[in-house]
Amino acid sequence: MLFNKRTTLKKYKQRELRDGASAVTKLPGTLGEIEEAAGRDAALTLAQLRGGEPVYFPPKPNADHWLSQLLGHGKAQAICHKLTDGFAGRRIDMPQGEFSAYRKESNSRYTLMDELISQGRSELDIARATGYTTRCVRRRVAKIGRPADARQASFL
Repeated sequence: MLFNKRTTLKKYKQRELRDGASAVTKLPGTLGEIEEAAGRDAALTLAQLRGGEPVYFPPKPNADHWLSQLLGHGKAQAICHKLTDGFAGRRIDMPQGEFSAYRKESNSRYTLMDELISQGRSELDIARATGYTTRCVRRRVAKIGRPADARQASFL
């Protein structure tokens, strides 16, 4: 079933329960494609471990590829084939799903992120430490700016 503006996930769940189907719904977007190819556990594992990061999926992963080592070679091949159609690699900003920082309870959303930005840490390090996506970190850096690097002032 396709979702549009009028069909929300909540309505879809209610319809499933009313029709006697299972209460577990398909994951949305990229996680849904991964779920179709390798199962829900594989999709949630990727969301938890690599969510919020740009991830490259090759058309045909080797047995020593990180995805093959994480999920098994068969599942890795199925995922890569589903996402790339077997022709060319694809870089995806992996969604975080239920492991998103937006779903976690916190008093101050940006305090740790701002501190790490002021220390000059990389976007990927900040995203991993805070649970936000790299895109969210880039947007925050654009908003508050990075501190001036003292090493650059000596060249001018």
